[in-house]
Amino acid sequence: MAKHDSTIDLVFGLDDKPRFSVSVFAALQHVLASFIGIITPTLIVGGVLGLGSEVPYLVSMALIVSGIGTFIQARQIGPVGSGLLCVQGTSFAFLSSILAAGFIVKGNGGGPEEILSTIFGVCFLAAFVEIFLSRFINKLRRVITPVVTGTIITLIGLSLIKVSMTDIAGGFNAPDMGAPVNLGLAGLVLITIVIFNRFQIHMLRLSAVIIGLTLGFVAAWSIGKVDFSGLSELSLIAIPVPFKYGFSFDFAAFLPIAIIYVITALETTGDLTANSMVSKQPVDGPVYIKRIKAGVLADGVNSAIASTLNSLPMTTFSQNNGVIQLTGVASRHVAIFIAAILALLGLFPIIGGVLQQMPKPVLGGATLIMFGTVAMAGIKIIAEAGLNRRNMLICAISIGMGLGVAGVPEVLSAMPQDLKNIIGSPLTIGALSAIILNFVLPHDLDAAPEAAAETTEAQSDVAHESSRTLSSSAVSSPANS
Repeated sequence: MAKHDSTIDLVFGLDDKPRFSVSVFAALQHVLASFIGIITPTLIVGGVLGLGSEVPYLVSMALIVSGIGTFIQARQIGPVGSGLLCVQGTSFAFLSSILAAGFIVKGNGGGPEEILSTIFGVCFLAAFVEIFLSRFINKLRRVITPVVTGTIITLIGLSLIKVSMTDIAGGFNAPDMGAPVNLGLAGLVLITIVIFNRFQIHMLRLSAVIIGLTLGFVAAWSIGKVDFSGLSELSLIAIPVPFKYGFSFDFAAFLPIAIIYVITALETTGDLTANSMVSKQPVDGPVYIKRIKAGVLADGVNSAIASTLNSLPMTTFSQNNGVIQLTGVASRHVAIFIAAILALLGLFPIIGGVLQQMPKPVLGGATLIMFGTVAMAGIKIIAEAGLNRRNMLICAISIGMGLGVAGVPEVLSAMPQDLKNIIGSPLTIGALSAIILNFVLPHDLDAAPEAAAETTEAQSDVAHESSRTLSSSAVSSPANS
């Protein structure tokens, strides 16, 4: 296996120290490429679960902990951190499970504080799943094969499409649900993203989502659908308060989130491998294995820190590998500037307050592409794993079970409430089905053992590369490949 990608021309290597102006310029491009991905999951969770006045603070915390996580990942604190220029940001992969957890609490009469207490408590404890798995991550991908990973990622994307379409129509229980103006705003954002994604200029492709959202936001403001009157009530500075909303636990909410941490560990392995390649670092051997373990460990630790400081789980962002290729700057010292910029942005709740005013159709127009791309990434992984009889059976049953309980929740009406909460999640029942079937179904007799081994081992790399589209700039990811 090649030690690095020789086609990439680096101006500054991993341990070089660029001058201040170069570092700031490179850092700003990384922030631009990842900003929407960091804040969007929080905006979606806040809007769907009705968290209202808490959203600006939560957005601030998302930015601050992304800065902290990026610093830890690059600087290597003891055994924690890959030592690569990796931006850490809020993960889209957890969205459906976190929303399901919030609805469980809401269904029991809980308000915003109870919802956030449970979400952050469960995410904190589940982060130790990834921390534990980091110690033998090189063996895990032999158990969680591409067909399992692809099925789960496909379900993540498909289960979130409903959220996007609801936003496009105007938002849950909106008085103007389905109004032409809502559809027009969503269409404007969607078309803008598609157009900019086709540009040959790399930075414009990376910025397609943020440009589309900005244009949609301005259009909505010009027709009176944005109200900034409440911004004056926001506090000037946002101070991180550990477990500000308390700490609660619910096993039904814990299980699906724990499963996603397993998948995230594999995705992070792929992201770090890609980052090693563009940074001209080894992608095999003891140095590489040590770096991957430290990077996945940092991923879990950073997610635990995120939950402690009232933010959603984090993961490495793949689009920043494209920024390294674009700038030729792979220096991990740039991460200090990225972390400083993100933390500085997070200190001011007014940023979150402004973003909270983004009309639902504008956000929905962008997330429809994001979530659809996530589903397609999963389908690509499944296809690369091979559409033999065994894999098709696993996918058909698992996706069918997941979408089935989502479309007809009444099928579980006779079951105890606790069990219903667990297997009523499309992701949980689909993931468990895929994992169990992958263990019990024998490989096709007409498949050579060598091919099966290759699928399990080599195709895993394809899975990791494809699943990098879970970040916000997924629509521009072809430029990163």
